[in-house]
Order: sequence, then C-alpha cells, then structure tokens
Amino acid sequence: MPLRPCPDPYPHHLFEDSRGDQLRIVPERGGLVSGWRCGGREILYFDAVRFADPAASVRGGIPILFPICGGLPGGLLPLPQGSFSLPQHGFARDRPWRLEPLPADAGVRLTLEDDAVTRACFPFAFRFELELRTEPGALAIEARVLNRSEAGSPPLPFSLGLHPYLAVQDPARVRLEGLPPTCLDQAAMAPARTAERLEHLGEGVDLLAEATASVRLVDPLAGRAVTLDTRAPMDRVVVWTDPPRPMVCLEPWSGPRGALVSGEGRLELEPGAQLSLGCRYRVEEM
Repeated sequence: MPLRPCPDPYPHHLFEDSRGDQLRIVPERGGLVSGWRCGGREILYFDAVRFADPAASVRGGIPILFPICGGLPGGLLPLPQGSFSLPQHGFARDRPWRLEPLPADAGVRLTLEDDAVTRACFPFAFRFELELRTEPGALAIEARVLNRSEAGSPPLPFSLGLHPYLAVQDPARVRLEGLPPTCLDQAAMAPARTAERLEHLGEGVDLLAEATASVRLVDPLAGRAVTLDTRAPMDRVVVWTDPPRPMVCLEPWSGPRGALVSGEGRLELEPGAQLSLGCRYRVEEM
C-alpha cells in the first residue's frame, strides 16, 4: 500500500509512489511533512532529536504557516469580533490534521478544520486542505482554504506560508538565483540589497523578496539544485538560515509579517468562498 503507518525512527506515515519517491508525514504534529525522498536522496533537513521533545518548536521538514506568517504587533489580531491572541506563524503547525491518500495513489491530502481551540484565537469556521503530489523530480503542493462561516459573518482574513527546510552541505557555499535585487531584511525590518544579505547565509539571514516567480537554490557540494516555482498570491519568498544547521529555508508566503493588520497581502474570504494556492519544488542533480 502506498500510504502506511511506520513506528520508526519516530511514529509517522510513509507515502511511497511507483518510482520509489517518499513522503514522511506526522499528521498529529501540525500535518508536518518530516521527509521528502526524491530520486533516492533526502531533500529535507530534519532535527529528529528536537522533534522528540513535544514542548520544543520543530526544526525541519515543512511546517505550515496559517492563518498568519510571522507574528502580529503585540501578538494580537484585531477583528470585528474583538482582539484575539495568535502565536508566531499561527496555529496550523501545532494542531492535529487528518491524513488520507489521494485517488490513483498520486499523493496525500491533509485536512484541518476549525475546533474549539482554533475558534478561541481565530473566530471562523473553515476547512483547510493541503494536497501533496510527488511528480518525477518534483513535489507539487496545492492548498485550498474554505470559509465555512454562516452567511452575514465577517470575511475570513488569512496569510498562508510553507516553511521547508532544504538540506544543504554548507549554507555558506549555497548559491541562490532568481531573487530580485532588493529585499526586506526581516531581522532589522528594513530594506536591503539582496546580494549583500546572501553573503551572510552561513551566519544567519531572514529576508523576504516580493513577487518572485521562481528561485533556484544551488548546492555545489551536494551536486544538487532545488527550484521553488511560486504562483500568485503565494509568490513572496522568504530565505532563512539558522547556523550551524546544514539547511536553507526557501519559503513561499502569501503576505509579509503583519499582513492581517497592515492590509498588505491580506487575503479575505467571504462566507462560502474558497481560494486555492500552490507551488512546486523541483530537484535537479548536477
């Protein structure tokens, strides 16, 4: 069977396609994709020791950022219903998800629906589906967000981001192609020249680039390149490193930090409406 539970090296579900490419998924821990094996090589970085501590934030795999990316001023989301406290990157990466195979063994679908916990900090009825399809040399990701609130309710605001940790040999030796010449340095929250910030990948960077169609990460030491193809509105790209971890996060975001307050990149769904967002990661051996 293409999707089966596995007890080791930690409890997870394993999806394997006809080519032998694999996804490891932990639906109980935020719908986390903890591993992606493509062409016989692991693409994602994953800190299994840290993952074993449920009180620690995950470092690795593909965490899901919803309904916000980054944080909010004062940690509060102002809404017509009142002000609500939301943690960094929202709650999706901490909630249990439902997992099922896609038809024709094409991949898997993860589903998150509102419950008493989510409504306490985000007062909306919603369904969020995330479909992951393994393709030859690639992983296609499609998200659908549906506002299930009653007619006449306020529109559901959100941002969506993915936080993939791409394994590299040495972040300082990685090359990134396709980013615009200027970016936002999210550590300083100030404009910066992209090339200058990329010189510090080995020391730690956190930058956001606007409206980027594709970004190619070249790891010469590993002999591999990974390209992120974006699709509006999830076409902002965040680059984040956390030395000495051998990884580079190449993240598609729909809006910048604080989008639900500033309005920049804020997405809204009227009751009954839904929106699809997606991206693709392509792997190239060099």
